[in-house]
Amino acid sequence: MLQTILMLASTSFFSDYGNHVRIWEEVRAIQRRGHRVILATYHNGDNMPGLDIRRSWDVPWIKRAVVGSSRHKLYLDVGLAWRGLRVAVQERPTIIHAHTHEAAAIGLPLQRLLKVPLILDYQGSMTSEMLDHGFLRKTSPLYLPLVRLERLLDQQADAVLTSTHNAAELLRRDGSLAEHRLHAVPDGVDTERFRPYDHSSAWAAQRHELRQQLGIPEGRRVVVYIGLLAPYQGTNVLIEAARLLVARRPEVHFLIMGHPDPQSYRRYAASLGIEDHVTLPGRIIYRDLHSYLALGELAVAPKMSLTEGNGKIANYMAMGLPTVAFETPVAREILGDTGIYARHGSTEDLAAKLELLLDEPDLAARLGQAARERAVAALSWDRAAQQIEAIYANVQAARTTKLV
Repeated sequence: MLQTILMLASTSFFSDYGNHVRIWEEVRAIQRRGHRVILATYHNGDNMPGLDIRRSWDVPWIKRAVVGSSRHKLYLDVGLAWRGLRVAVQERPTIIHAHTHEAAAIGLPLQRLLKVPLILDYQGSMTSEMLDHGFLRKTSPLYLPLVRLERLLDQQADAVLTSTHNAAELLRRDGSLAEHRLHAVPDGVDTERFRPYDHSSAWAAQRHELRQQLGIPEGRRVVVYIGLLAPYQGTNVLIEAARLLVARRPEVHFLIMGHPDPQSYRRYAASLGIEDHVTLPGRIIYRDLHSYLALGELAVAPKMSLTEGNGKIANYMAMGLPTVAFETPVAREILGDTGIYARHGSTEDLAAKLELLLDEPDLAARLGQAARERAVAALSWDRAAQQIEAIYANVQAARTTKLV
């Protein structure tokens, strides 16, 4: 049965980072299976080809992407709720698919109004994200009410999709969610576009030109990172590890790509005396990301959060890049035995593990090849879309059974 799906995304879609990549790739894969998808989101962000985007009312004083927890979301979500209601009444979707708990809170009244299933695409714990961003403390009087709200939203959704098996296990241990409503749908990757560097002369010339544009000196061995720039993403720790590694290996260069506010991290690198060994170009357009990742000899995933997904790792794997990540359940789940793990939060161990791969090219090559093979075999977005399609059918059948 073909569906009309209203996706709700309480974010400035599209802004070239992990959560947005998941939304975009999910939509593309679901549409390839013949379903219609309408995305309601904030007023700002890039439009994406082939996607029907309905934006909330304009907020002229906010042009930049709103990333993570923010007080601005209090009124941005009101605007999104109004847009979601109008679209729902006009289009009569058969499924409400909400990305994040805030979007699920907007989708809950629409679930009741239209009597259709509500799917929560769980990117991580709402309250844990607020703690990670310093937006909330456990001592705050709002903490327990927000935890209760998060659990309520989990319970009211007809199905909860998690981006990792680790997140599903955490919800399972919590015991507040019925097992049949819980589904792990891991992040995937486009393995046709993200593929190992082609050594053809044409691509070599393009690669050389891109290195020059970025100001990466000849002979440098490049470590790549893509993602948000923030302490909970490990950006500070990564730059501190770069200082340690560059002191021992002056031929190493770090290409740290992402946003927001790359300028503050450029200043931080300069304060550590490594500005000539760190390039922070800012936001990289997702459609060009594979070209930038191909400049790397190694990749790094220093994310500190223990609850959120880590979709960048799948991109590294598809590129055949040997990867160093902090030892977290999520990183371990995605990489398996194809990666190298540093002690969580340890600057010294992160630098040491990167140096290990630089010192042992045979090990690096074996890990990169194994990661590529794992990505092709297990991380297809089309496979994820089939799983999501089956979940849609199951929740609709369950609702029909209730009504009979």
